[in-house]
Amino acid sequence: MRPGDRAVALFVVVGGFLLGFLDFCWIKWLPFPVAELGNSTATWAVAAFFFGYWVRSGRVRAALGAAVLLVVAVPSYYLAAALLQGDDLAVLWAPTSLVWMVFGVLAGVVFGTAGTWARGAGWRQVVGVALPAAVFFEEAARFAGKATDPGYSSGAWWNVAIDLALGLLIVGLMAGSHRRRALTAATAVPLAGAILVSFAVAGGALSPTG
Repeated sequence: MRPGDRAVALFVVVGGFLLGFLDFCWIKWLPFPVAELGNSTATWAVAAFFFGYWVRSGRVRAALGAAVLLVVAVPSYYLAAALLQGDDLAVLWAPTSLVWMVFGVLAGVVFGTAGTWARGAGWRQVVGVALPAAVFFEEAARFAGKATDPGYSSGAWWNVAIDLALGLLIVGLMAGSHRRRALTAATAVPLAGAILVSFAVAGGALSPTG
């Protein structure tokens, strides 16, 4: 059953707050390499995807709701940093925070829509499931690049393995038949490349926390 508008609005606000606040706690208190899942653009994008998947129908509602979800999560993250780590509250409205809110709008629209597509059929269902897998594959590629840098921790290979496993898990659980899984995985690879190029154009691989 499709959730009502009030349930969606409540989830957007509460879910966005919890996403940002708990994400900071995850990074601060969990050990490496698991902590890197919090400091991850893929994790936030996939949260928007599953919001759209939960909404079930209404691509505009899913896109707008997912965008608001991620926008709310940004100041919530910085609020957690101020309360739990003593950071300056001014960071909530600093340019970095505003930039991440803009990225949140873009990611929310794309991945919220993908979540509704994942419940459909045909090429939209393939692309819808491939997108969340692609962000994990793209992040795995970035970690692989860091792992080859002598000045970076060799533990980055753990992050490569985790991201690849999560991407494949999404495909395996959501794509359906073996043929559809293979098609979805094949679609996710060029999408991951496009996302990687987008990060390069935007100025490098940034974490959702700035």
